[in-house]
Amino acid sequence: MRKNYCPEGSLLSLPENREYISSVAGLEKAFVEGRILESTVLLCDSSLRLHVDLGGMTGIIEKEESIFCRSGEIIKDIAIITRVGKPIAFKVIGFKRENGKTVAVLSRRAAQEECQKRFVASLTPGDIIPARVTHLESFGAFVDIGCGLSSLLTVDSISVSRISHPRDRLSVGESIYVVVKGREEGNDRIYVSMKELLGTWQENASLFEVGQTVAGIVRSIEDYGVFIELAPNLAGLAEIREDTRDCEIAKVGNTTAVYIKSILPDRMKIKLVLIDQYRGAPTESKRRYFVDCENISHLSHWRYSPSGAPKIIESVFDT
Repeated sequence: MRKNYCPEGSLLSLPENREYISSVAGLEKAFVEGRILESTVLLCDSSLRLHVDLGGMTGIIEKEESIFCRSGEIIKDIAIITRVGKPIAFKVIGFKRENGKTVAVLSRRAAQEECQKRFVASLTPGDIIPARVTHLESFGAFVDIGCGLSSLLTVDSISVSRISHPRDRLSVGESIYVVVKGREEGNDRIYVSMKELLGTWQENASLFEVGQTVAGIVRSIEDYGVFIELAPNLAGLAEIREDTRDCEIAKVGNTTAVYIKSILPDRMKIKLVLIDQYRGAPTESKRRYFVDCENISHLSHWRYSPSGAPKIIESVFDT
């Protein structure tokens, strides 16, 4: 199922996909079979029709066939013209003569409708699926969960460690894994999360030891100290010593060298000491999935907090 309804661009280089789009016979076969294919958009003409590269034949996606719109939605021009130069999913819905040549009539909407009906509609909270980041906003990242269908990954669902903007963690075009968080009430859209795949407090803390000096990223500065990210799902707290260079070092976004003073599982805290600015190249916390996302397709429950910690941070998917 995932192979058929994956984020746009996933099918592009597959031999089977190339075989279908490389000949008229292949396109006719795809039409008969109702096959979802992918290729690259070459241009958008003045009628907002997308011209798709099909090797020896041109494919045309009319404006109304470019996007699957839900009830009450309208097709925005920007959503069409921004597809130029990018891969696009489609179904062949016919052939016609245009300017003395045979062209393939394509529909992205048909591919998205099928993806919605046969894949997205069957997803339940806790399902792990691949996604691709399409654009970033201050409140979250929009991700393609299949055939260009969009889902929202809110900024607070990206990681446990607080970030000021999704670009602190993600980049447009990046392939990631997400877990289905829920479905919009009265709508068929789903929203997703990623932090449940990035490990518990204990799993992340086990990567570090007291006495180590490591690199960390300053994420926020409070009256009582500086939160420094050691991993996407793990941050420690360092006090600012007024008689040192701590105030110069502790600037949001800076990568710093920090000494690990203590690791306290029962309080879910890591105490740090600011050492100096990190002299290497700027770095971001390396994302690590603590779930085998290629072989595990569902999470029932995820508890971030260590056993015995008074504060419970968890996600319950099966209710």
